[in-house]
Amino acid sequence: MNFPFYIARRYLFSKKSTHAINVISLISVLGVAVATMALVVVLSGFNGFSDLVASFFTNFDPQIKIEAAKGKAMSANDPLLLKVKKLPMVEVATECVEDQALAVYHDRQAMVNVKGVEDNFDSLTHISNILYGEGDFRLHTANLQYGVLGIRLAQDLGTGVEWQDYLHIYAPQREGQYDASNPTDAFVKDSLISPGVLFQVKQMKYDKGYIITSLEFARRVFNRQGEITSLELRMKPGVDIDKAKEEIQTLLGDNYKVLDRYEQQADTFNIMRIEKLFAYVFLTFILMVACFNIIGSLSMLIIDKKNDVITLRNLGATDGQIRRIFLFEGRMISAAGAVIGIALGLLLCWLQQTYGLVQLGDQAGTSLSMLIQSVFTPKISSLSSSQLSLLAGFLCGILYVI
Repeated sequence: MNFPFYIARRYLFSKKSTHAINVISLISVLGVAVATMALVVVLSGFNGFSDLVASFFTNFDPQIKIEAAKGKAMSANDPLLLKVKKLPMVEVATECVEDQALAVYHDRQAMVNVKGVEDNFDSLTHISNILYGEGDFRLHTANLQYGVLGIRLAQDLGTGVEWQDYLHIYAPQREGQYDASNPTDAFVKDSLISPGVLFQVKQMKYDKGYIITSLEFARRVFNRQGEITSLELRMKPGVDIDKAKEEIQTLLGDNYKVLDRYEQQADTFNIMRIEKLFAYVFLTFILMVACFNIIGSLSMLIIDKKNDVITLRNLGATDGQIRRIFLFEGRMISAAGAVIGIALGLLLCWLQQTYGLVQLGDQAGTSLSMLIQSVFTPKISSLSSSQLSLLAGFLCGILYVI
């Protein structure tokens, strides 16, 4: 066995002449363990929160969305888009027209995003999983046009799940000049009826601001005949989304943007990444402070073992070997704390995932409610490879420095 390591191991577990040294060593181990546990739990919680939010968006957002690189609309008959629809990897393709409008119901009104989609929209997304009401997901029947509202928008407008009167939609004219003597001519007006269902994504952006209707209705209101604002795709099972996105982008060139689910919600996930980064920085700083306890522990140990050092020198130990003894001592304290902290952190995640020890509320649609299933509840594998690499690298760095 390595001589310095053997002596350092004996010093770590042996009883010291001064009891305070044992206490300081224990505090050093506990400090590193608690900081490491917090790092594991918080990063796991943030990652679980990100996965949960992504699962909510999955019910509404497509796997891949194609938009015009410049401007808002693009031709529905573009040969490149038609070629994308026929790709073997594409299972469902839906044309969409989306723009802002004014929704008016009785004496209430709200600015909304009207999203017109094709009839296969329920096959494109998992919207059927987030519908509430006694009706069915319908966009049109003959000449009747239906509108599926977000649950918070329905509350604001006072429509309820199934409204009896018409919901009026006003959109500004895209052509012509504004006539102040007759302001109503500046808007296109149309009406929607209720299919008897509402949707709830549990994201305020959608629940309070979106109406899903037919593509025909949206084209008529926004004067987008022969145009679309996006082409939304669902890939066949087993298709690698990243590779599919690159292939489609290569096919379309620079005139189109190809977005995956995370890029479609870039603002939300960028904020979450920044939060995770700041949490990581603060927790690693706390871990570094905890590691300073090891310096005090080693200083006290050197004083306590002063006579042993003289004995080791007389037996032929070099100054380098003696120095490595205490370096090994610090590394073993750090390693013990790191191992204990990681084990406790993973145990906490497993306990919360299994038994649900912490809950932060029951209200749907709030950010805190999302944490019920995510904070301290993600699976052990929810720590991404990059986060595990950062954690392992940081701990190895601490061990090396000490």
